[in-house]
Amino acid sequence: MGRLFLINLEGRMYTCKHCQTHLAVYSDLISKSFHCRTGKAYLFDKVVNVTTGEKEERMMMTGVHTVVDTFCVRCGSLVGWRYEIAHEKSQKYKEGRFILERFKVLGPDGSAYSMGHEDHISGSEVDEV
Repeated sequence: MGRLFLINLEGRMYTCKHCQTHLAVYSDLISKSFHCRTGKAYLFDKVVNVTTGEKEERMMMTGVHTVVDTFCVRCGSLVGWRYEIAHEKSQKYKEGRFILERFKVLGPDGSAYSMGHEDHISGSEVDEV
């Protein structure tokens, strides 16, 4: 066990719902039009203070993707995933980018997202609409 070094972000940011560790800044937000099992999800260009799990193939609404789950480095909570490989040509823009599940983070105004009936999606991902 070593000392934990966290990157502190400035400005409007998204944080871990459980421990308020900084995860991403608003200016790195690419899209708010994604969905996951817990409801809304956001696509980011960069995310900090996360660790990753093992690579795995997942069948999503937009096809098969190779992804790694991302976890808050401070508390270990699952906060989303990173796209490693998009097997569909039209989905290549997702590679190397991150999904943060809105239910698992606090928004830039510090508000928590509560899942409503209309937000429940049974698959892993629904693409932009």
